[in-house]
Amino acid sequence: MKVLYAIQGTGNGHVSRAREIIPILNKYASVDVLISGIQADVELEYSIQYHFYGLSFIFGKNGGIDIWQTIKKFKPIRLIREIMSLQLSQYDLIINDFEPVSAWACVFRFKKCIGLSHQSSVIHPFSPRPQKFEFLSHLILKYYAPSKINYGFHFRRYSENTFTPVIRKEIRNLKPKKGDYFTVYLPAYSDERIAKVLMRVEAKFQVFTKHSNKKYNRDNIEFTPINNTSYLKSLESSLGLICGAGFEGPAEALFLKKKLLVIPMMSQYEQKCNAAALEEMGVSVLKKLSLKYISDIENFILQQDYFSINYENETEDILVSILHQHIHNPQLISANSRLSFS
Repeated sequence: MKVLYAIQGTGNGHVSRAREIIPILNKYASVDVLISGIQADVELEYSIQYHFYGLSFIFGKNGGIDIWQTIKKFKPIRLIREIMSLQLSQYDLIINDFEPVSAWACVFRFKKCIGLSHQSSVIHPFSPRPQKFEFLSHLILKYYAPSKINYGFHFRRYSENTFTPVIRKEIRNLKPKKGDYFTVYLPAYSDERIAKVLMRVEAKFQVFTKHSNKKYNRDNIEFTPINNTSYLKSLESSLGLICGAGFEGPAEALFLKKKLLVIPMMSQYEQKCNAAALEEMGVSVLKKLSLKYISDIENFILQQDYFSINYENETEDILVSILHQHIHNPQLISANSRLSFS
């Protein structure tokens, strides 16, 4: 049996999840890996059969997507060529983590595509939404990498085909303790913007930045270039995490029982949905990083009661059930698989 596993390369969450999923898929099938996008900071560390330019949203420095840079780097003719060049006839199954090239190739070739991503659960009608529903943004989420069959990951199980987060082994193996600082990861903000706000707060911060290639200090803040090992070490001993309202980062903080403050990227509907879900769970949410919200950050620093959750490790059960459901090979199902689908 041959499977194509396609991964979105914008941001780090998709790649981090893939590092857990690929070795499991390899146990049950011959797997080819496809990745598209140009914004990930985490290495996949597995053989990649297809590496496409794809369609990426470029992070800015003021808290949101840099629209101009996104448009500038968009190559529509190249995207169409990539979609049309991808041959899929050799694959028994395509599993897609919000990756547009393979998803649209499946559409044009009438090939079944299984969506397995956080975005698949965000667009589900039972998942939390911000107060203001953004119809156009919802359509973009739905059709960026379309698939008719969807399984998703979210902070809670909001539907039959929604599962709790894939927590990577590197996080599960940590021994969390409380140091004297907070870990910060806000890649859509410049170092200057972060320093302007956090230097006004009486606490220590370790900031992981996309905007510098060397470590340096500014008063109560240590800036460090993004590095997976350094980030894990920082998070393990931190008092809490301040980050964007993505998915994997907040989920890992909740699992490690760390205080969590999320700041959704501006004009990023998916993160607004995540923030709505987290706020329902009792997590602190900030509209944006600015001096206007200094008192809210200080309240977060002093917060004693906060939400955490112990996410079970059910990744293999999820994958085995999906393979069994769509390949119909009884040899794939494990005796202890406990997941069901509608």
